[in-house]
Amino acid sequence: MSNPEPKDTGGRDRQATPMPTDMNARELGRWMWRQVTSMRTALVLLLLLALAAIPGSIVPQEDVDSLGASRWRDAHPKLTPIYEKLGMFSVYDSPWFSAIYILLMISLVGCIVPRTAVYWRALRAKPPGAPRNLSRLPEHATHTTADTPGDVLARAAAELRKRRYRVVVGEDSVSAEKGYLREAGNLVFHLSVLVVLVGFAIGGLYGYKGGVIVIEGKGFSNDLTQYDDFVPGSLFKGEDLEPFSFTVKDFEVDWLTEGPRAGMARKFVSTLEYQETPTSEVKTYDLKVNHPLTIGSTEVFLIGHGYAPVITVRDGNGDVAYSGPTVFLPVDQTFASFGVVKAGFAEPAQIGLEGDFYPTFALGDGLPRSSFGDLINPLLSLSVFTGEVNTGESIYVLDKSDTEQVMKADGKPFRLDMREGDTIELPDGLGSVTFDGIERWNKIQISRTPGKLIALTGVVMALLGLLG
Repeated sequence: MSNPEPKDTGGRDRQATPMPTDMNARELGRWMWRQVTSMRTALVLLLLLALAAIPGSIVPQEDVDSLGASRWRDAHPKLTPIYEKLGMFSVYDSPWFSAIYILLMISLVGCIVPRTAVYWRALRAKPPGAPRNLSRLPEHATHTTADTPGDVLARAAAELRKRRYRVVVGEDSVSAEKGYLREAGNLVFHLSVLVVLVGFAIGGLYGYKGGVIVIEGKGFSNDLTQYDDFVPGSLFKGEDLEPFSFTVKDFEVDWLTEGPRAGMARKFVSTLEYQETPTSEVKTYDLKVNHPLTIGSTEVFLIGHGYAPVITVRDGNGDVAYSGPTVFLPVDQTFASFGVVKAGFAEPAQIGLEGDFYPTFALGDGLPRSSFGDLINPLLSLSVFTGEVNTGESIYVLDKSDTEQVMKADGKPFRLDMREGDTIELPDGLGSVTFDGIERWNKIQISRTPGKLIALTGVVMALLGLLG
């Protein structure tokens, strides 16, 4: 009676071998295939994939945080050209990241296919026969009994089957083996990694992710022209967008008032009224962080919020050159925010404003800051520029290459420090700026990831494989 564990002879156990000095094209191809599907290569590719993802979490990504990427470029003018050539501002779309991703998939396929074939043959094969001389086995024992050989063999076979051995009863022996579940778990785990990669690939090809900032009380329709930023998959088509719309009817924030995180938002809820189609009934949904609204195959997420000071700019002729709520982006947990105003039609000169909004203005070590995220002591502080303000650039960035900063008579920069309701005249007859009020905005992410259930299946398979 034998109890061998089946040997794991699949492709992953092949180690990388030195390259022969003389070989033809066929031998070279076989050698390269062995290297790609070796365990060492797979481990290296997994490590490279993990390392390649690090820049994507450190360097601001253009499709996620365009303002952060722009500020990073301004702060690192020498590194920026190098990073742009390496694709550091769009890591996950770069050729080198895709190459690692694809090579890892090829390596996994090259491992799973031969291992599955070996495993299938082992499953179909009978357990090896018992040796005639048991002393050849590393573990053996003898026992004398008065029972007949047939009874002994029957009891042995029954006991081994109870312990989940595969059993073959011969004329004068019983052969048994087990251990296939471990290899099955190993194969399922390797296959799960491939399934997860395929799920992410499908989502990247056919899905999309877009972002839009919606002022409280305003609405959004799911059309490409409505998005502030939109990242489609390579095979995504515009007609695949589902025709829903929504309006941000109300927005509530619960602020922390005690402890080391005082001044931060503990939770925030946006009340939406939405229609799945232009003719469907209006429904209401309380949109919260990590509780998206699902419409068909599309998910709507609430990922941020902030303030939009209502600013009116009149030019030197007294005409309104700019008016409306202006989105200011938070720069810290107290919601001190940065924003830009571009009055490109102002006369006699274009006007650009750039500065900060403090919900609860305070001075810390002589420097302006916000001590709390709620609107307790709001202050708007702006620098003024004239020249070509380039309205075609990002609304969050003021290109000052063709502008001049407005100065006071004493040579110091002219700055607007405004409370709600204030109007300040600009020097040299440029016009005036009015701080009319404050509104809130929500940052909404809208995405469709068709491969997420496939990826989830892969994760479940990985757990089952580890259990095996």
